[in-house]
Amino acid sequence: MAATAAQCLYLSGRFQSISLSSSRPSATAFKPLSFSANTSSFNAFSTGLVSVNPILGRQSGRSISIVCEAGKKADSAAKRARQAEKRRLYNKARKSEIRTRMKKVLEELDALRKKTDAQPEEVIGIEKLIAEAYSVIDKAIQVGTLHKNTGARRKSRLARRKKAVEIHHGWYAPEPTPAIATV
Repeated sequence: MAATAAQCLYLSGRFQSISLSSSRPSATAFKPLSFSANTSSFNAFSTGLVSVNPILGRQSGRSISIVCEAGKKADSAAKRARQAEKRRLYNKARKSEIRTRMKKVLEELDALRKKTDAQPEEVIGIEKLIAEAYSVIDKAIQVGTLHKNTGARRKSRLARRKKAVEIHHGWYAPEPTPAIATV
């Protein structure tokens, strides 16, 4: 039995056929691999890497199959790096905007809470800031910058803080729950 380790050959350039040969005299002769015009016109093997792996098929060692795989183009890693950097900067800016909007809302709510003579109408301006923050958070969720649970948690944090300020000043009165009649 001929023990063949999996090898990986890297071939570049355009070719019509691959001929494999072995230095061992007892090794099985390999038939050349030919590619049709469709494959070579597709340029699957023209640029990039091709790995050729010999695999033993049966225990007797008579059946040997060759697996050829076309790898990604050599510059695809560089393109992925460029795309990742672009997304990183885009997401960084969007997250920064979310933090800024949330910070403005929380600062306004803290200032309103500290006021002793605050009026309920002052909450209207803060509600507009909250609506803008919600919009930015929802957009970040939509484009995939934030996970939906993270966005929901941040929106909830703003709503809870607003409700705490309203309760503190006595502007919030929960609606009474209707009594359920038992029969």
